[in-house]
Amino acid sequence: MAAPDPDSPIERVEIPVDTRAPGGTTNAYLAAGLLVDPAARTGALDAAVGVGGAGDDETGDDETGDDETGGTAIDAIAVTHTHPDHVGAVAEYADLTGAPVFAHAAHVDRFVAATGLEPDGTYRDGDRVGDTTVRAVETSGHASDHVAFAVAGGGARDDEREGGGRALLCGDLAVAEGSVVVGAPDGDLREYLDSLERVREARYDRLHPGHGPAIDDPEAVCRRLIDHRLDRERAVLDAVEAGASDVEGAVDAAYEKDLTGVADLARATVVAHLEKLLAEGRIGREWAARIDGETTGE
Repeated sequence: MAAPDPDSPIERVEIPVDTRAPGGTTNAYLAAGLLVDPAARTGALDAAVGVGGAGDDETGDDETGDDETGGTAIDAIAVTHTHPDHVGAVAEYADLTGAPVFAHAAHVDRFVAATGLEPDGTYRDGDRVGDTTVRAVETSGHASDHVAFAVAGGGARDDEREGGGRALLCGDLAVAEGSVVVGAPDGDLREYLDSLERVREARYDRLHPGHGPAIDDPEAVCRRLIDHRLDRERAVLDAVEAGASDVEGAVDAAYEKDLTGVADLARATVVAHLEKLLAEGRIGREWAARIDGETTGE
């Protein structure tokens, strides 16, 4: 692994992991003493945090949390959300480093179920995470417990207003190319669109996503993702208005392409769109039972 850039407050380590995201990796980040989304233990991440086995391709066995290897010391561990491809090594790195682990105060039970750890502390929107200068930013939608982390000094300006850190570790809120899955039952499209608007309006200089490269034009990418979701919403609504009477019919009409390998994701996405349209009174109440059958598996 290349040596960390001493001029950058954010270090990205790509972690090979079982994920549906393109590329097959999840990004772990070290920023201002915070380790975010350690999806699995690797030699590269060992080197970054300064634990035994650092610099090797294989996982090390020396369970020490000191920084003798020259890695980046960490003061806290947190995750953007508790999907399996973001939490796999939280417990291991907490044990290796001795760093306290933090979770969103409203989602502690979910965090414990996903990581097997009781958090040492909690945070809410706008709070600093532990003793670090990194602040939590509510970004629910992709997952109900999704948060991002604002990093002071992550860009041209350095202050603590919302967006003032100029960099945001945005998890699965956004990607540089393509789109993010927002699927029922955990995904909520109204919350997701609100989160994109919040981040767009905050005018961060750069977004660091959970998968793929950094996003250097956050406003444009957030706008593209919003437009993509609204386009899909129009396709789903058109399908209903054209006579689709169940979720399968809506999926077939809304996606005019081969869905081999992603049919389950497309179906979950359409259900999330139908839930939004139903909540807004834009489709008939008869869809409530049709959607409920999808989300309950009946």
